[in-house]
Amino acid sequence: MQLNKVLKGLLIALPVMAVTACSSSDDAASNTGAATNNNGAVETTVATPIDQSGQLTEQELKEQALRETQTIYFAFDNSTIAADYEEMLAAHASYLSKNPALNVTIEGHADERGTPEYNIALGERRAEAVANYLQALGVQADQISIVSYGEEKPLLLGQSDEVYAKNRRAVLVY
Repeated sequence: MQLNKVLKGLLIALPVMAVTACSSSDDAASNTGAATNNNGAVETTVATPIDQSGQLTEQELKEQALRETQTIYFAFDNSTIAADYEEMLAAHASYLSKNPALNVTIEGHADERGTPEYNIALGERRAEAVANYLQALGVQADQISIVSYGEEKPLLLGQSDEVYAKNRRAVLVY
C-alpha cells in the first residue's frame, strides 16, 4: 500500500517538474542580446561606435544608413553587381573590417524562370559575386558564408517583370 502512494506521488510530481523545467522566463530570453520574431528569424542589434563627445561622426552616420540596405538586385540572368550598390557594399565592408568577430551570410536568389538547378547555380553566382566584392574591399573570407536558395524563397509571388526583378537578389544577413 505504501508503494502505491509513492508511485502516485511520483506520477504527479514528474510531469509537473517536466513542465516547469521546460518553461523559460522573459528575463532569460532578453539577456541573450537577440530577439526572435514571429517567423523564427533572429534579430540582432549591433552597437555603433561614437566619437569622444558621445556623438556619431558624419561618416559613421552615413555608413550606418547605407548598412540598413542589405539587398542587392540583379539584372535578368546576370550576377554582375551594378554600380548603384558599390557605396552600400563599401559601407558593409568597412563595418565588417572594423568588426572581425562579426560574420555575414550572403543569400543568393533567382526568379522562377529557368530550371530549379539553374536557378540554384545562378543564386550561388550572385552570392559569390557579392562575397568576392566584399573580400576585395578587405573583408576576411572566414567572415563570409554563402547560400543559394535559387527560386525557392521568393520575396514576392507573381509573374510580372516587377515581381521577377524583386526576386533576382542577394541579401546580406548578419
